[in-house]
Amino acid sequence: MAKSTHKLLIGSTEAYTGKSATILGIAPYLKEKGLSLAYCKPIGAISSSNSSQIVEDDISYIAKTLELSPEQIGSPILYLDDLTIISRLSGETATGYSQFLKEYVRQTTADLVILEGPANLWQGNLFGLSVGQIATVVDAAVLLVVRYHSLLSVDSLLAAKQYLGDRLLGAIFNDIPQQDLESVSSKIKPYLESQGISIFGMVPRTDLLRSVSVREIAKRLEAKVLCREDRQDLMVESLSIGAMNVNSALKYFRQRNNMAVITGGDRSELQMAALETSTQCLILTGQVPPQPLILSRAEDLEIPVLSVNLDTLTTVEIVDSTFGKVPVREPIKVNCIQDLMKQHFDFDRFLDLLAIDTPVSAN
Repeated sequence: MAKSTHKLLIGSTEAYTGKSATILGIAPYLKEKGLSLAYCKPIGAISSSNSSQIVEDDISYIAKTLELSPEQIGSPILYLDDLTIISRLSGETATGYSQFLKEYVRQTTADLVILEGPANLWQGNLFGLSVGQIATVVDAAVLLVVRYHSLLSVDSLLAAKQYLGDRLLGAIFNDIPQQDLESVSSKIKPYLESQGISIFGMVPRTDLLRSVSVREIAKRLEAKVLCREDRQDLMVESLSIGAMNVNSALKYFRQRNNMAVITGGDRSELQMAALETSTQCLILTGQVPPQPLILSRAEDLEIPVLSVNLDTLTTVEIVDSTFGKVPVREPIKVNCIQDLMKQHFDFDRFLDLLAIDTPVSAN
């Protein structure tokens, strides 16, 4: 008989809310309490030929970080791509994916199976794998991760409560700007609690968690690394465009921290100004090689220099789209997440409502 009797589905009201980060944040605490864990991501949304590998890499990273065995990991049973969707719409396939999901959960021997839900509450509905459908199939409680936007963020949770009913265990607000923390605590949380929605945590925004590594930027830009390939683990928190005169640029650069600077390969004076400020990487456009002096100085300062075959506008759009929307795969981010959860997540109440007994009593 399978040992596992508890299932927790981590869902969200929209994409990029921090579901994986939340799992990485709460799992170590649960393990400290003596619970054995399993992890499953039933559905993967993919948009390109290598997207499925990206999803698998994300799963592998979570497994490695949480020290889970192969028997405690479940890969997606469905990848959402255009061909799969068209096949379903045309009636060519009528696979009952819920049965595969039942079988995985039935076979696991962990105390708690953590399932990571699709991008939002509705994705996967065509295949019987939306958040509500998954929760019903495997009898899971749902923890929703909500990225805070404004006071109107209450609407999405109220709608989720109507949709999920008693399966909604509660929610956690993520990425709350510092100036909004008081409003969330004094206004939103009491109101939602009065509506029967438990709020387990209110996590403030941090630049580090929204940051992206130089390696990830280089990969997305398909850039050539001209120097300091060994420093691609540096984290970029902001983006600057070097398109003004050098005096204005220097003043502007000095106001930013841990930035990536995008400028033309022929703007040596701007490149040097960037290197002398809080720059994590220099991204050169225009296919013009930098001056040897620039590369020499970048080598000394241990700042990677990237060269891209893209125009400045496209480069900016690609880099800007990565902030806050890349998988967590850096130990520094994992440590930050776990520290934030210790400070801002009510584990005792969470475990109490989850109704799971822990071998190790909470302190």
